[in-house]
Amino acid sequence: MLSNERRVDIQALRGIAVLLVLFFHAGLWPFSAGYLGVDVFFVISGFLIAQLVLRDKATGKFSFAKFYSRRARRLLPASIATILVTIVVAPWFLGTRGLNDLGNQALGALTLTANH
Repeated sequence: MLSNERRVDIQALRGIAVLLVLFFHAGLWPFSAGYLGVDVFFVISGFLIAQLVLRDKATGKFSFAKFYSRRARRLLPASIATILVTIVVAPWFLGTRGLNDLGNQALGALTLTANH
């Protein structure tokens, strides 16, 4: 079986998902369903994560601690960098009200509690 990085079908679906979101935010008609791109991306992610978990379980190597550690090492650096860049450039794009909310939003993003 090919590794997920070499699966052209999955890479193509990822590209389509990203384009749907970009076209939506650019206001291009008829791409008014930008959330469809997000949904497609989440389905792909779920599929890939399930494959990893099932593979590790089949070989007896699955561990929740290792799973979450691997996810954190992969996702946290980009997340932290994005939050820091947002804080630095925010004064040029946000008004007073937006800047007042930024601290709470950044804290929610850093602690993964933004949606709670």
